[in-house]
Amino acid sequence: MKISLIRHGESEANVGHFINDDPTKPVHLTSKGKAQAQALAIELQGELFTRAYVSEFPRAQETLKILLHGKTLSVQVDPRLNEHKSGMDGQPVNAFNDQIAHDPLHFKTPDGESFMEQMQRLRNFLDDVASRYPDAHIVAVAHENPILAALGLTTSAEEVVGASLPNCGRIILTWPLA
Repeated sequence: MKISLIRHGESEANVGHFINDDPTKPVHLTSKGKAQAQALAIELQGELFTRAYVSEFPRAQETLKILLHGKTLSVQVDPRLNEHKSGMDGQPVNAFNDQIAHDPLHFKTPDGESFMEQMQRLRNFLDDVASRYPDAHIVAVAHENPILAALGLTTSAEEVVGASLPNCGRIILTWPLA
């Protein structure tokens, strides 16, 4: 299976530098985020995706809708693509980053999950989809941390845990690994 994991376009949370890890809160794309998704849609026009997945978050769903405009592809919402759980919804991003600095791979807040747990969640997603659709070309819109967690499965967690992925940035994986 080939999968393009795409980070959502710029959101209100990105601009406001606050955490949004609750998919029921309506945090949407900014006008810049919509333009980023439209630019990526043009770049992806020649790709023939066979399946689409998206997280439960409005910003990811808005991004995918723009990317698939005019295409008839069924979309499956999958919570395994959700933003990491921190239990700090609405708080400044720096408050979370300051807490994980001493152990970014294993630290988790009392109501959250660690980067290593995110990696397992993404492994489960990739294994599940690849077992059902081994020859598929998937597009999946998610969030920076889960995408980096998936990337950590192909390299090393230590290399990617502190990395960043721009809005509407994409990584392409072949799964399962050879």
